[in-house]
Amino acid sequence: MTGNDDGQEGLHSLSDVMDRAAGVARRDQVTVDNILDAFGHASFVPLLLVPALLVVTPLSGIPAFSSFCGILIFLISVQWLAGRDHLWLPQWILRRKISGERLGDALDRIRPLTLRLDRHMRKRFGFLFHPPFRLIPPLACTVFGALMPLLELVPFSSSLLGAAVVLLSFSMLTRDGLFALIALLPVGAVAWAIAAVLL
Repeated sequence: MTGNDDGQEGLHSLSDVMDRAAGVARRDQVTVDNILDAFGHASFVPLLLVPALLVVTPLSGIPAFSSFCGILIFLISVQWLAGRDHLWLPQWILRRKISGERLGDALDRIRPLTLRLDRHMRKRFGFLFHPPFRLIPPLACTVFGALMPLLELVPFSSSLLGAAVVLLSFSMLTRDGLFALIALLPVGAVAWAIAAVLL
């Protein structure tokens, strides 16, 4: 990961991310390319937050929407882990679009949740943002994004994974390690259970 591994571009809370996304939603049609232009191609953490937030909205009921967001989360996080300075996405993803009105409505539905998370943000568990631990949140986002298309038909699974990516990204954006630990706790419990059965 590079020195510019935050890629926050002046964004320091979920409300900041929501406000910028809402600005993009004023268009009649919003493409992924429009979102990248609004946040900046080096803003890896905010760009992770956008599809993760949308997965926990009613938009996840659109067929294949969760899979698309999972692919997007995977591509963003894996390039961040690889140390790229700027995000690259294939044209077929950049051209995907959604109604601005529909996007705005989805953002309005989750705004109370994002405001609640912002109110509870503190600087905690700072060790998670130093080597080697700082690799864990983006690595987890990579895994969760890859799993979303595979779990498309499992009820609520994509929304749960999306919520975990929201917490991990929020943690990296605000440097509040508590939310990363909350997101990773179920993963640790599952891993412990599997190890207990196999060993």
